[in-house]
Order: sequence, then C-alpha cells, then structure tokens
Amino acid sequence: MRTSKFACRGLNYGLCLLIVAVCLLLFATVSRLNIPNVSYATNNDVVPKKVVVSKGQIYPPVFAYWIFGTKGENKKMMRLLKAIYHPRNQYLLQLDDASSDSERMDLALLIKSHMVFEEFGNVNVVGKSYGINKMGSSSLSASLHAAALLLKLNEDWDWFITLSSSDYPLMTQDDILHVFMSLPTYLNFIHFTNKTLRNEQRNMNQIVVDPSLHYEKSTPLYFAVEARDTPDAFKIFRGSPWMILTRSFMDYCVNGWDNLPRRLLMFFSNVAYPMESYFHTVLCNSQEFKNTIVDNNLIYSLFDNDPSESQLLDMSHYDTMMEIGAAFARPFGENDLVLEKIDDLVLNRSLNGFVQGEWCSSSNLEINETTKVSKIEEDMCLIYGNIDVVKPTIFGIKLRTQLDEIVNSGRYRTSQCQFQLV
Repeated sequence: MRTSKFACRGLNYGLCLLIVAVCLLLFATVSRLNIPNVSYATNNDVVPKKVVVSKGQIYPPVFAYWIFGTKGENKKMMRLLKAIYHPRNQYLLQLDDASSDSERMDLALLIKSHMVFEEFGNVNVVGKSYGINKMGSSSLSASLHAAALLLKLNEDWDWFITLSSSDYPLMTQDDILHVFMSLPTYLNFIHFTNKTLRNEQRNMNQIVVDPSLHYEKSTPLYFAVEARDTPDAFKIFRGSPWMILTRSFMDYCVNGWDNLPRRLLMFFSNVAYPMESYFHTVLCNSQEFKNTIVDNNLIYSLFDNDPSESQLLDMSHYDTMMEIGAAFARPFGENDLVLEKIDDLVLNRSLNGFVQGEWCSSSNLEINETTKVSKIEEDMCLIYGNIDVVKPTIFGIKLRTQLDEIVNSGRYRTSQCQFQLV
C-alpha cells in the first residue's frame, strides 16, 4: 500500500506547523469572502436582507447609494460611507480598474470588520472591476451595472444616488431622509443645461469608440473622422452627470419594457461623455417619465475637475455651500480642512465615527474595563435605536420647505424637456 509523504520533510517541524497554520488562516479568510452574507458583491452573489425596514407614507424612504473610487481611495470612501450611513439604506462600493484586487479585498475586509455594517448587512463591495473611462460609454455601463446589482441585492429602495469618493454630504442622513419623506417617490432630481449649443450637437454626431468596454483596463477613446447625421427619432438633452433617480426609472433603464432605453444606449455607446446625456435623454423622450423631473440634482459642484492635493478648498467655500441649499457638494481633496468643519458643525461626527441619530447613539454607554471595544470600533455607534425615526436639523427642515414648495406648486409637471438649439 502506498502511503502519503509528509510535505514538510526536511524542514524544521515547528516551522512547518507555522506554515500550515498560516495557510489555513489565509484559506479561512478567503473563504469568508464567498459565503452569502459577506459584504462582497459579484455578478453571481445575492446577499440576503438582514434588516427589513418599514415602508409607507409615514416612514422615511430608502436610498440606494453607488459610491465609486479609484486606486488609493479606500480611506476617502470609508469616510464618505460613515458620513452618509443609515441602516435603512443600501450601499454599493466600487473601485475602478486602476485599483488592484488586493485593494478591493482590503475594502471588503474593512467593511466586514465593522460591527454596524455586519449587524444591518446593507453595505456591499463590487468584487471584480473592469475598464472604466470617465469620458466614454464604459462609465455609463458601470452606472447601469451598479443599478442592476442594487436591484438584485435588495429592490426595496426608492432613489438611486451616485457619489464619487470626492463627494461629501452637507447635511445629515436624517436630514436627507426627512427631506424626501414628504416627496412623491416618482420624482427624478436631475440638472439640465438650459440650451443645446450647435457645437455640442456636432460633438454628439461625432462617432467615438470606448475601448474600455472590451479591455480590462481603462483605455483612451478613439475619435472617428466621419460624423453621423443628427437623429430625428429623439431629441438629445444634456446636463450634470450627478443625479438622484427613482427606482422605477432605473428599473426601466436596466430592464426597459419598451425599446427606448436600449435604442438610446446603442446611440450613446459612441458618444463622448454619455453620463451627461443618456439619463437626461431617456427621461425627456419617455412619455411615462418626462413629467417627473425636478431640474435640481441637489449637488453643488465647486470645480469642474477633482481638486489635487495642491488645490485644497479655501474655508470661504463653506458659507457658499451651506447657503446654496444642496444635500451634497463636490469635489473635495482628501485633506481638505473644509471637511473637518462640515464634520464638526454640520454632521457632529468624529473623524472615525458615524453621524449619530435616533438609530445610533453611544452617549449613554459607559465604557469601563469590562467593556470590550476594539480600536476600530471606537467612536462608532454602540447602541442601536429605531431605524424608522429620523431627527432632522435646521438644514433638513430648510431644504424640505424649498422642495415642498416646488411639489405643491406643480412646477415640475410643466416639463423640463424644452429643446432649444442655439
């Protein structure tokens, strides 16, 4: 009879046992990322709901957040996540192709290490990245993919919100939930440009190829010399790529029951900056959705491009941001002092903590020698309260009044989709 040989033959026995133990530990760690309830979403995973939130007119809504970042931005993404976290919502985090598999694994393990995220099970990380060019149709593909994943993970949400790691809230999540609690769930918040310039129309007619759709890494666009004719089957509309869209509209774009979303997707696959046009055009050319638009995305843009480390915001921007009546602002650098001011004066959160509210409190918990709180959980939410109750501040009350006036006046029913070519 043939016997198996010990793999560590010739090695120090103690060293061999250590190697085996480390291998088992690594295997166990990787295995954890494949069990159903871990915060690591792939195309084939369905993460079960851990908490069922109350729905109805007397309860706050549910947001589905897609937060995306790039290489070296795990810290920024975690800070943003904690600043906008609430157990009612769903969160999907994605690192683009510039990041490594180990960075995505580290992000998933970091989510796994927080008791709050484990308790409510509503934070997931996209496990596999792909080429994304922010100028090309691969960025639109990533947005639709994120919406499809969120619909698959848990479809009981009301609005889809896209944020980058350079964005930050200007009010608490309780404030934002309070604002949307009084609004019809069919309203889409998206900013349009007032007019379509003729040179912009010509740019739309230019044929662009985004190789990132078929390469693993982001690749520069190809611009064809020839141009196509201006389409006459639909009108093209443009605006900001940052928007707050309803679940029903995102479901329509992903699973469209008529051919409009797919036809437009085919057209915009060969357009530069489709995120500035696709959703705007689908909304305005759809009979079902064209009168559901509020021309305000509730996001205040400070610059056209993300600030570099040498282009930090001046403190004078703080007053402008807080007076504008927006829920979010962008873009911020990682070391912006303005973020600390927002944390201190608006969100009332510590650097590593969550924004406390009715659902989260640690003020009444006595920490003593018998209370075991790990370093990573310090300044976190240690007592869970009622997740169906929100405590708005003056910022949320003010914005709710402004939006209630728009809804009650019916101004959004006069379609925002007035096409002007100048």
